[in-house]
Amino acid sequence: MDDLLREFLTESAEHLDTVDAELVRFEQDPNNQTILRNIFRLVHTIKGTCGFLGLPRLEALAHAAETLMGQFRDGMPVTGPAVSLILVTLDRLKAILGELENTGTEPTGSDDDLIDALDVMSAGPMQAPDAAPPLPAPLPAPLPAA
Repeated sequence: MDDLLREFLTESAEHLDTVDAELVRFEQDPNNQTILRNIFRLVHTIKGTCGFLGLPRLEALAHAAETLMGQFRDGMPVTGPAVSLILVTLDRLKAILGELENTGTEPTGSDDDLIDALDVMSAGPMQAPDAAPPLPAPLPAPLPAA
């Protein structure tokens, strides 16, 4: 594994840990623009680096999460289901990053379930607020490196 990828994995893990903590704070104070901007910036950084490193699966998932966070930043109301969806997305990103760290390559697979749910939520309240899309199942935890 090259140094650039190793540095990306380390920084992404740190960013995702920060986003986890910030999301808990954000759920308690959904009008706090400082927290929202910080979460958006961290997800945006991960997305941009994925594009630079040629990691399309991670990039697409981070992009969909960034779009939803951008909607919040632009005034869309933050809901519990939306925060839960972002948390599930972060878990998936962590699982993919874990596999990338173990194997040195981005794992194959589809994240269309999460991307579709993020896209629907990003499109705004077209349904009753309680009729949020079901949360996709998380990926299994990556196996430890041998």
